[in-house]
Amino acid sequence: MNDAAVRGDAPAPPPPGGVLWSLAGDIRGLLMLPAALTLQVAHPAVGAGVDEHSVFRTDPWGRGERSLRSLQLWVYGGEGAAEEGRRLRKLHRTIQGTDTRGRRYHALTPENYAWVHATGFPVYQHAARYLVRPLTGEQERALYREWLQVGRILGIHDRDMPQTIEEFWPYYRKMLAEEIEATAVVRELVATDAAVPPLDRGPAAVRLLLRSVWPALLPQLARFRSFVTVGLMPPDAREAIGLTWSPVQERRLRRLCTVIRLVVPVLPDRLRYLPLARSARAAWRAERAGLRPRRGGSARSA
Repeated sequence: MNDAAVRGDAPAPPPPGGVLWSLAGDIRGLLMLPAALTLQVAHPAVGAGVDEHSVFRTDPWGRGERSLRSLQLWVYGGEGAAEEGRRLRKLHRTIQGTDTRGRRYHALTPENYAWVHATGFPVYQHAARYLVRPLTGEQERALYREWLQVGRILGIHDRDMPQTIEEFWPYYRKMLAEEIEATAVVRELVATDAAVPPLDRGPAAVRLLLRSVWPALLPQLARFRSFVTVGLMPPDAREAIGLTWSPVQERRLRRLCTVIRLVVPVLPDRLRYLPLARSARAAWRAERAGLRPRRGGSARSA
């Protein structure tokens, strides 16, 4: 168990200015999330839990919005990060059933809960090569340390996660070899013909416009979602699940990511960063410049 848990202290979020701090709130992170989610649900127990208990089919936009806000709180929420971690564990207490291999599962079984969290690291590490820049060895180690810190926020004990990057890769490869498969939810997430309702939030004029063009727009969006989901997934995970990827698709992905790497860094902060990340970055810059006293990293100050 980590020292904070032993003392009864709430674990702190990753440090401002760290690798995860830079990646998680950047809009390019939105393109990484589908690959991480798909790798999560490729675990039979996780896939069964999502299949049987999630509202991702009936309320996809609300589910996505809540998940994104939760992730942002883990990194930029200050004192609110630990509170969000407790909320998530409480939410998952009743999620249980039988997976596709006939095994009983519970969402908070340590190996299941840890896998859901663990998938974020290899996806960030791989997708950053395309969308941002390849991470140095030192940055990869820092990212993994910060990802472990997020795990503590979520209530994952140190004993349930590899504690070094050298220990992580054998664990990851073992999971790919022994557990991962193309579950029903995986197939649904990479399908190009899935039925998704039009956006049901935001300005009324935007919702009305989207509803009118949705029949023509949805197939294009579904193909793009499938393309980035499979393309930004680490190749060994892609192979373990059985997802196909051609050299032609690889070249298309690289061209797209080149444009994104050139455009996003020159955008103003209000377009480049998600709201909670943007506020946290502004508060951190102000503190570093000595423009205001430190307020303990509360969610309000972020």
